[in-house]
Amino acid sequence: MYLKLITSAAFASLVLVSPIRAQDATIPKQTVNEQLRARLPENIRTEGKMISVNNGSFPPYEIVTGTEMTGASDDLTEAIGQLLGVKIEHATVGGLPALLTGVNSGRYQFAFGPVGDFKSREEANDFVDWVQEFVVFAVQKGNPKGITSLDTACGNRIAVMAGGSAERVIQVQAEKCKADGKEPIVVQSYTDQPSSILSVRSKRAEAFFSSQAPLTYFVSQANGQLELTGVGQKNGFENLYQGAVVPKGSPLGPLLLDTIKVLMDNGTYAAIMKKWGLENNMIKEPGINLGGTLPK
Repeated sequence: MYLKLITSAAFASLVLVSPIRAQDATIPKQTVNEQLRARLPENIRTEGKMISVNNGSFPPYEIVTGTEMTGASDDLTEAIGQLLGVKIEHATVGGLPALLTGVNSGRYQFAFGPVGDFKSREEANDFVDWVQEFVVFAVQKGNPKGITSLDTACGNRIAVMAGGSAERVIQVQAEKCKADGKEPIVVQSYTDQPSSILSVRSKRAEAFFSSQAPLTYFVSQANGQLELTGVGQKNGFENLYQGAVVPKGSPLGPLLLDTIKVLMDNGTYAAIMKKWGLENNMIKEPGINLGGTLPK
């Protein structure tokens, strides 16, 4: 049994999230790399800008407030824009499907994300992976329902992001619960992270199943109401890479890859990731389409 909840903007606005306390850090300003800039499509060089699309707040990577965005992804795209000699603007859409559609239609040049990279998604898009992620549960303090893994999620209401990889994994687990004769999972699918975490804080759901980095942020902002569980387990995933998204075969993929490599080599990538408490999500070298497969 699945319960599909697509929340309104009004509901999402009920979440009171304090601004993230990023560590003080000096982020080097980049100078234009003419070799990289020459690889931009001519229309982008002429217009002097690119648009990166996001699907709402995904802290500490993307923290969207009105029309403004902050976070690690904003700092990194600012540095990328400096290297390429263009302005990178941000646009927000509702949900991952709309994000992918916007990229593939050419309305937006790319999504810097990070977005989960899986072989099924690579059929229509290329991913420039720049972080490694883990998927865990955020639960009420004290974990009253004892949710520590996918198997212990049976019989509970689990919130996930609509269209995301965690939604697919929890739906597979819901079927497994029924096949094993256990109480079913009620899957609650939300369009944004704040609404998802609010469902746990307001006890509409027993857990939110999502990426560890943003959940760590939300737990830190919950005044002791929440905690993480399932840490250090695979939870239905193999190695999970996330990154920027471009249309399949786009020349922007290799260009973004080489631009990120420059930021890694000159220390900017590490400085930004450490600024936002993302040391455990850093990878040594970016790659294109590093993703694995989701459970059938």
